[in-house]
Amino acid sequence: MYAIVDIETTGGHASANGITEIAVYIHDGKKVVKHFETLINPLQKIPAYITALTGIDNYMVADAPLFEDIAATLYQLLNDTIFVAHNVNFDYSFVKHHLKAAGYELAEKKLCTVRLSRKTFPGLPSYSLGNLCRSLSLPIDNRHRAGGDAKATVKLLEHCIANGGDEHIAQMLKKSSAEQWLPLHLTKADILKLSAGPGVYYFHDAKDKIVYVGKAINIKKRVSSHFTHNNPDRKRQNFLRTICKITCKECATELEAIVLESAEIRRLWPKYNYSQKQPAQKFALYMFEDGRGYQRLAIDKKKKNVPSLYCFNLLHEGLVMLKKMAEEFELHEKLCFIDKTPFSELDYIALESPFIYNKKIKIAVEALEEKLPTFAVMDKGIKEEEKLCLLIERGSFWGMGYMPSDTVITSTTELKTYLNPYTDNDIIRNSIYSFIEKNPDKLINLFI
Repeated sequence: MYAIVDIETTGGHASANGITEIAVYIHDGKKVVKHFETLINPLQKIPAYITALTGIDNYMVADAPLFEDIAATLYQLLNDTIFVAHNVNFDYSFVKHHLKAAGYELAEKKLCTVRLSRKTFPGLPSYSLGNLCRSLSLPIDNRHRAGGDAKATVKLLEHCIANGGDEHIAQMLKKSSAEQWLPLHLTKADILKLSAGPGVYYFHDAKDKIVYVGKAINIKKRVSSHFTHNNPDRKRQNFLRTICKITCKECATELEAIVLESAEIRRLWPKYNYSQKQPAQKFALYMFEDGRGYQRLAIDKKKKNVPSLYCFNLLHEGLVMLKKMAEEFELHEKLCFIDKTPFSELDYIALESPFIYNKKIKIAVEALEEKLPTFAVMDKGIKEEEKLCLLIERGSFWGMGYMPSDTVITSTTELKTYLNPYTDNDIIRNSIYSFIEKNPDKLINLFI
């Protein structure tokens, strides 16, 4: 038995919006055997743009039953049927959410007439309900009302069945089919073509813009997991409606995938990536010589073309480190801009000579460089004849890439010819350091 359903709502996601009208046609595959239709008081104001679209206003639903008043009847109608709708996940998410709130758990198989029509009548210019009915010369009246749209969906289902749709329906309802849980614009073929290995995947919108970037040990499995839970909240529903295409990039290892994902999020700034969007490194430790010949240390905003001793995400992080250096090596706090009171002539008189002071600066910088190691991480490549390499230079991530597996590297200058440079950040750096703690045999110390 099919339950062909259409609803009108106060908004686009079930968790914060109500149903204003519902129509259900119970169909045995040949004819309609039962019909239920009613307005519903959503207990919230109907937005003006919804009224303009559907014609349903606050006055019309004022005396209508609440959803909880019809929940038992509705559940009885839908129980042990195949839930059918045009873009089924939208209607199903609302009905399931509100039935659950009324104490009923809906767990029926779903059938989407958008997907069914694409399979039965491929190549049509549009599969929206109105355009589809026009293309197939099917009657559609009382548009954007639950009764009119549900009745048109009944005619569409019957037309699909009459034109060989039974075979498609049987396949779509199988447990192994992805048709019931995938977003409207994706097919099972889009999932099957994905790699089962590690890598980074990209979700694209209708304009081919990347809206989400993720990493996985098994790309195919991870991508599928995004769609198996139909959460009714706004972010989730908007996210699912946006996805129209999936692409991916295979990686040799999980570590490469972690690094690439983090770099891509900061490069592309995708709409639905909420983590890893903190600002990139903005501060660095610099050394320069002042007019009196003193080498001075200073923390300033990161400059692209000025070499620095070390980089920081936060100004506070750099100041703490610089203060420790000043204490350990007896550096003058005013010459390091830790103490920012004006430098007087008496301060210079009290200082040792530039020759002596600069020796202390040199020792402090060398000690810092010793604490900031330079090394490579070598791991397997995607192909047997190559190996993956990631470079940490002076404690910061420099880049990664592939090289022939028989290449022997001893210096960073030579290594960099094989690598692509990336912007360093905490996620990448910490992931690499964590990896070498567990895999010390894959670390190769290098000379700058």
